[in-house]
Amino acid sequence: MSRDSANPVVHLELHTGDLGAACDFYARACGWHQERVAAAGRTYQALEMGNGLGGGVVECQTGRALWLPYVEVPEISGATERARELGAAVLLEPREGPAGWRSVVAAPAGGEIAFWQPKCYKK
Repeated sequence: MSRDSANPVVHLELHTGDLGAACDFYARACGWHQERVAAAGRTYQALEMGNGLGGGVVECQTGRALWLPYVEVPEISGATERARELGAAVLLEPREGPAGWRSVVAAPAGGEIAFWQPKCYKK
């Protein structure tokens, strides 16, 4: 796969048990602007990380905070199935939201990644 055909990371999302402390740290340490967003009854802070990369912080029950990268793909079902064939566990099957579809997989060697197909895909 050439660099031009690689699927880009388009969003980073932090899952944490302490939204306030996490947002304060990243705002002060990195200068990231944050904005509270209503998201289906959950607490969510959107982050502007610079260079057009967006992100967010989700407060949830988690034993250890983790960053979840979102990789833009042209076709969510195909990307999810390809990951499954490569040995990944599918943690979230493709699901539609207001702006697109997402799925989440756990790689066999460790780590999680979300696939993202915007409703208006441009490549």
